[in-house]
This record gives sequence, structure tokens and C-alpha cells, in this order.
Amino acid sequence: MRRRIPNTRTGGLWAALILSAVVLIFLLVFILQNTEPVVINFLWLTGTLPTGVALLFAAIAGVLLVAVPGTGRILQLRREARRT
Repeated sequence: MRRRIPNTRTGGLWAALILSAVVLIFLLVFILQNTEPVVINFLWLTGTLPTGVALLFAAIAGVLLVAVPGTGRILQLRREARRT
């Protein structure tokens, strides 16, 4: 009978690293396949970017819009948990 080896943080980190590398490869392929220029207008700014890069920036902005308030809420809950 084999002994079960417990999961470790290092093992989880290794799996996350591999998954991140795969996602980055797919992202790179996506950007390289979508090089058609697109005009971007934001308020008074105008510029031209490749489609893949523009979508990448939009995704990053979306992540930040979710992460910043989420981080604030987590910190608020931790502070409240310490008080009680």
C-alpha cells in the first residue's frame, strides 16, 4: 500500500506557475494573430493600437476595476475580524 504524500504550498505554487505559463502562451498567440490596427478614442485622446494589444489593455483595466474595490473590502473585513 502506498503512502499518500500530502499537498504542499510549493506543489500548489508549481501548478499555478505552469498554468500561468500556458495562459501567457495563449495570450501571446492571441496578440500575434490580432495585429490589425484599430483606432482608440478615449475622452480627448486618440491613438492606434493593434487589436490584440487594445483588448489586452481593456482586460487589464477590467481586472483592476474589480480587484481594487475587492482588495479594499477584504482589508475591511480583516480589520473587522481582528476587532472581534
